[in-house]
Amino acid sequence: MVKGSLPLFLAPMAGVTNSIFRTICKEKGADVLTTEFVSADGIMHRNARTRGYLEFTEEERPMGVQLFGADPKRLAEAAKQVRDWVQPDFIDINFGCPANKVVCRNGGSSLLRDCPLLERVAKAMVQACDPLPVTAKIRIGWDERSVNAVTTARLLEGVGIRRIAVHGRTRAQGYSGYADWEVIAAVADAVRVPVIGNGDITDASTALRRLGSGVSGLMIGRAAMANPWIFTEVKHAFEGKPFVAPTLMERWDLVLRHCREEVGVRGETHGMHGMRGRLMAYTRGMPGARPLRASLSKVATLTQLEEIIGGHLDSLGSIDPLDTVHGGEPEEASFASIEKRS
Repeated sequence: MVKGSLPLFLAPMAGVTNSIFRTICKEKGADVLTTEFVSADGIMHRNARTRGYLEFTEEERPMGVQLFGADPKRLAEAAKQVRDWVQPDFIDINFGCPANKVVCRNGGSSLLRDCPLLERVAKAMVQACDPLPVTAKIRIGWDERSVNAVTTARLLEGVGIRRIAVHGRTRAQGYSGYADWEVIAAVADAVRVPVIGNGDITDASTALRRLGSGVSGLMIGRAAMANPWIFTEVKHAFEGKPFVAPTLMERWDLVLRHCREEVGVRGETHGMHGMRGRLMAYTRGMPGARPLRASLSKVATLTQLEEIIGGHLDSLGSIDPLDTVHGGEPEEASFASIEKRS
């Protein structure tokens, strides 16, 4: 085993990390899971949609629920309700989401510009949930002129936050450019609570390079959307074991399983429509990905998906059937621009 190997976290991503996908990633080696974020207002209303965001199975534990908002009292009450409603293993606060519709409500990464309010929110939630652990996810700052992750982390530690995940980009970056792991390492050095590093972990070699950053765990988000096997790959690297990448057939089998389970929960119309964006991600690295994406962007039924898969496999002919997630076409800008609020 590699000295200092770290636990792996699946990043919470809106519209992606529901129970079905979390279970897939757990099977592939993710250690800690969190729901996609839920607004405090949604919790207070306790509607069916909110309940769907919160549901998880015992097999998913350790399992956290991520909340966002800007009103300390409302968030504290929402956190208590979640604790009593679904009994998660921890509550996570989203101080990192860059999406405009969250920021304009003073949620997510907006609070990185208002550290006193951020501190009040965190303190209220810690006090409301005690003894249930409360964790937080942040970005390194609002923009390059206000990188304040070390200050933010110290404030969070001071009010009792038990673990801090740091995405190594500013809010202004969104998901462009590169994650700054020097700032993540500085945060890990500045506080005693565990710091989880997040950003640009795309394969085992990248993960191994992050072992020296001082973090207590690694969080993987967008790379898992295309390749849930990344958790297996990284785990094997930590343990000094060889990793055999999935075949193209194995990848398609996983896609079909994912779609069938979504259809089983949401019905074929809503399930398949909701999977279109996910299918774009799954084609990353596949041979002939461009025409595949054109077909999958309109897929409406499981039968259509099966026909597309069959046609894709038939069209390869002499192409090596052991095509892996590292082969095929490079990632296109269209995939990189898919907004996932983690």
